[in-house]
Amino acid sequence: MKERKEMVSKGENLSVRKQSELLEVNRSSLYYKPLGESKENLEIMCQMDKIYLQSPTYGVLRMQDELEEYGYYANEKRVRRLMRKMGLEAIYPKKNLSRLGQTSYIQPYLLKGLNIDRPNQVWMIDISYIAMRQGFMYLTAVIDVYSRYIVGWNLSNSLAKEIQTELINECIKKHGKPQIINSDQGSQYTSKEWANCLQQHQIRISMDGKGRAIDNVYVERFFRTIKQDYVYLNPAKDGLELYEGIKNYIHRYNHRRHQGIGRIKPINKYKQVA
Repeated sequence: MKERKEMVSKGENLSVRKQSELLEVNRSSLYYKPLGESKENLEIMCQMDKIYLQSPTYGVLRMQDELEEYGYYANEKRVRRLMRKMGLEAIYPKKNLSRLGQTSYIQPYLLKGLNIDRPNQVWMIDISYIAMRQGFMYLTAVIDVYSRYIVGWNLSNSLAKEIQTELINECIKKHGKPQIINSDQGSQYTSKEWANCLQQHQIRISMDGKGRAIDNVYVERFFRTIKQDYVYLNPAKDGLELYEGIKNYIHRYNHRRHQGIGRIKPINKYKQVA
């Protein structure tokens, strides 16, 4: 894999994306440079993420107040900007504030009352901010709801829409396609690119209700677990170390018993191993 990555060149006539496809290299894995902010902002963002894990209903003002309890002083504008950059949004019932042009891609929530009784029936996907010693990156994870098996993941310094579709295409290539994929109403998923990708594979699109905390619960739980058990205990020094750490963690996650599925290993439940 290392040798194939080194073959990718920005000076060639072929785009980096096309070279990556031909070499079967995940394009986003070529960009492990973490996003930068000032040292103070990185500390604030790390603390905000910890606060949000415990209190996802906190908006800008409550987040600002809570930060002061930990000795961090930032004005409302600063807190708002950093929360947006991290992709943090307070969870509470509210009007649909999606930007004009995206509302046509919002789909209903299809999982209410659905009996999920087999692998590849429903996948959930989401993105989360991941702190590092210097900088931060974004982790996207796809989980099979029936087995809690992580069928795919991606680490990137970008929230670009194509990263999500590339990951889904990779997951389908490796595991086959699900009947339904559920996501939130983030801009990556309320987009033409996302809709076209899933329609091409004949996958039904499901989306969380706006401001609902439990619709994408299983992937949210995974993010909470990986942050508490790994990310904040072992802050990575660079993107490559973070990538390797997450890869090892997810391998263990998939191969250890989970109480939520009857103390069965996700990999065994996904592959229907007795």
